[in-house]
Amino acid sequence: MHRIAYFITPHGLGHAARSSAVMEAVNKIDPSISFDIFTTVPMWFFEDSISSRFKYHEFPTDVGLIQKTPFSHDLEQTIEKLNQFIPFDPALISNTVDLLQRLACQLVICDIAPIGINIATEAGIPSILIENFTWDWIYEDFIHSDARIGTYVDFMREIYRTVDYHVQASPVCNPQNVDMITNPISREVRVPSVRVREKLGIPTDNKIVLLTSGGIQGKYRFPKRLLTQREIYFVVPGGGERPERHGNLILLPHHSDFFLPDLVNSADAVIGKAGYSTIAEVYHAGVPFGYVSRSNCRETDKLVAFIEKDIKGLSVGIEDFQAGKWLRKASQLLDFSRTQRHNSNGSHQVAAMITDFLKREQK
Repeated sequence: MHRIAYFITPHGLGHAARSSAVMEAVNKIDPSISFDIFTTVPMWFFEDSISSRFKYHEFPTDVGLIQKTPFSHDLEQTIEKLNQFIPFDPALISNTVDLLQRLACQLVICDIAPIGINIATEAGIPSILIENFTWDWIYEDFIHSDARIGTYVDFMREIYRTVDYHVQASPVCNPQNVDMITNPISREVRVPSVRVREKLGIPTDNKIVLLTSGGIQGKYRFPKRLLTQREIYFVVPGGGERPERHGNLILLPHHSDFFLPDLVNSADAVIGKAGYSTIAEVYHAGVPFGYVSRSNCRETDKLVAFIEKDIKGLSVGIEDFQAGKWLRKASQLLDFSRTQRHNSNGSHQVAAMITDFLKREQK
């Protein structure tokens, strides 16, 4: 049996979604492979996303960007947290090295937490970095706002350079000379749209618009006229603490009985934050996308360029999204047809690379 350690940043849920997609694809090739997941992303997320064997280790992998809302961050607090976290605690590194060696892990995968690469190096275990951006690249853009963050840019860049294998997942923000560039990586659909509609109680003739702010809880203000659009059902994961229904408005908690890729696939249009996992899931489902992009984050231009080239969609302003002034855009999106995809999910490309590596190591 092979064992892989997986270190995942807890920034939002997009990196955990991408990692789950890779682990699930690996399991389809070789069910004997088990995973040790190191992160502070809630364990339920992986229980919902992965059918393969895994052991969860609550572990502080990363600071990322401290978010005030799904669309804004706190740079001052981020730097304060980085100052507490970096350099890494030697005891934490040493103890984790010992753990990985006791577990006989044969590979370490990181998305995108550099501490995992550091631990792999100390443990003498090969490592793979999977990313569409790295933190040094994101932080570099903030040096003009606060020069203190430059220290962490240099620190992380040096660690990223020590990784054994480097994979970039489309849409890539900072193209480099790497071992592999994949198609978008997303979790795959499990339940057909007809069954999802039945479970939601939505007739087959009605349209569905899915609203999402990604893995970071957002506050929505729903206009009353939403309820008058009875031919359209609006489904909002993360829209409430518990499932609620108000006519054609369906609110779901982040952790619900519905798998998000199934909801995306069942929708006739998606409106929400243009984060990696949402883009990847919308891309593979071929659903029109009303994308809400951040103006204060370096990855935005790269993600928007990909959407405009490869996904049928319309831009929705942050203020309009938060105030519920997107109803006209929803109607326009519903006029778009679904795109049929024939290229493979990037998760399968990475899974083939991982399993081939383990086979070579076994010889």
